[in-house]
Amino acid sequence: MAATRSRTVRFQEYGEPSDVLREEWTEIPDPGEGQVRIRVAAVGLNPADWEVCRGFQAGRLPRGIGFDVAGTVDSVGEGVEGIAPGDRVLGTADVTGQASGGLADAAILREWFPLPDGLDEAHAATLPMVVKTAVWTLDAMGVESGSTLLVHGAGGMVGFAAVQVALRRGARVIATAGPSLAPQLEEFGALVTPYGEGMPARVRALAGGDVDLVLDTPRPSPGTMADLIALAGGVPSRVVTISNHDEARELGARVNLDLLLSSGAFPDAGVVAEYAELAAKGGFRLPIAATFPFGGWREAMEASVAGAPHGKLVVLPQGDASSLDQVS
Repeated sequence: MAATRSRTVRFQEYGEPSDVLREEWTEIPDPGEGQVRIRVAAVGLNPADWEVCRGFQAGRLPRGIGFDVAGTVDSVGEGVEGIAPGDRVLGTADVTGQASGGLADAAILREWFPLPDGLDEAHAATLPMVVKTAVWTLDAMGVESGSTLLVHGAGGMVGFAAVQVALRRGARVIATAGPSLAPQLEEFGALVTPYGEGMPARVRALAGGDVDLVLDTPRPSPGTMADLIALAGGVPSRVVTISNHDEARELGARVNLDLLLSSGAFPDAGVVAEYAELAAKGGFRLPIAATFPFGGWREAMEASVAGAPHGKLVVLPQGDASSLDQVS
């Protein structure tokens, strides 16, 4: 196989996404050992994309963005078995390889799973990072059947997923969320109350007292951690956050990334395949707030960085005049 010349969105220096990201043409090489290359049909955007632009896990430049992708395999690397060109997959793009990330016409994948029948590429591309984060965080918290869990910020996608995962485990779930996604959360079986003033009293009324565990998922929202600790019986370690890192550490609550790094027990990526199968059968879902053609990537980025899109934002590279050239 020959390298593929592809459009990609990447950055040559670290900084705010709107300042450093550029659309460029580059060559996507043949996949290396244990890798596959796909023609990207959909890429789901995540807050982690923008943190990479700002220098999280900094490495050599240039770098691409876009972790979560779905598409069709066009080349397989040495040692890859059970998959062939033409197969549909979802998975995680290699954003460290300098050529590109997933926000491109073609991408190298570091892990992938078969795309089940009944699941389209756009919805498949919403799953990998959100599912893995929700599942391994709930694992680290010890959420199980009979637990009473408060998911604060269930209108965000990790919170939205965590509600469904916890309910599947037999936990009793109380969720805080705005009006746009509250009906869906209630449909799953969660007890839902709004954010804002009076939230702790409303949660206690629904729970009949304090809760066992709290998962804090909103974007950084200083000033809420003390209330969440109080709702967890005043025990800081029963509160885990994915976003309010500084305040959590100051007050003794836990940060999910710290739990992962300290344990070294990295999550089993196979949960992505499990939840893709569930999604294909209607047993799990993440809402899509909007889709964009490749040419609309900047609009999608701005909507994501601004926050609260009420669902996933997905770019569809094959939805406009994409072009792939084979080069020697």
